[in-house]
Amino acid sequence: MKREFAVIGLGRFGGSICRELSMEGMEVLVIDKDEDKINEFKNIASHAVIADSTDEATLKELGIKNIDHVIVAIGDNIQASILTTVVLSELGIKTITVKAQNDYHEKILRKIGVSRVVHPERDMGKRIAHNIISNNILDYLELSDDHSIVEVKAGKKMLGKSLIDLDIRARFGCNVVAIKQGKDINVSPSAEDTLEEDDVLIVIGADRDISRFEKYLVIDD
Repeated sequence: MKREFAVIGLGRFGGSICRELSMEGMEVLVIDKDEDKINEFKNIASHAVIADSTDEATLKELGIKNIDHVIVAIGDNIQASILTTVVLSELGIKTITVKAQNDYHEKILRKIGVSRVVHPERDMGKRIAHNIISNNILDYLELSDDHSIVEVKAGKKMLGKSLIDLDIRARFGCNVVAIKQGKDINVSPSAEDTLEEDDVLIVIGADRDISRFEKYLVIDD
């Protein structure tokens, strides 16, 4: 059974989510006040509607109550974002993801009871910064305020060594939870597993520990 999503706001963030969900075969309702944006996505989304998302009656008419997950991606209008989120909450939408413009915006959203708050620009900035720090860092995902998970390409000094030889947990406080070898993923790898060229380690840990590990990778280059 296909999951149903609604994306409110078709800026770069909302538009990107709409495209990706649609490519995955999901049912997507998009809502925006801008007719040009709606016309741009009417052949991409399942349904595209010009509407004011702060109007409760309008959202009811659109059947928003039947949507599994609503993403509020309104751009610079914080007031519209908050009012839309309040309306969705009052309508009983269980899963709501909202794009926050700043920390103050996030605090209000948290008090409303939003399922997930995202900072696309800030989060992307962190990922790019970590990629810049080391050529070995392939991806970076924040799990909480002080813990993250990174994908790390095995450096030259790692090749031919086992996890027990590298002793990453003892030296850096991080845990290797999986190793990607081509299309295969070795979950919970053995301490005796040796690393080969192009292997990718999936490492989880506190940000301060991952930072120390990244510095080691820079030296490794």
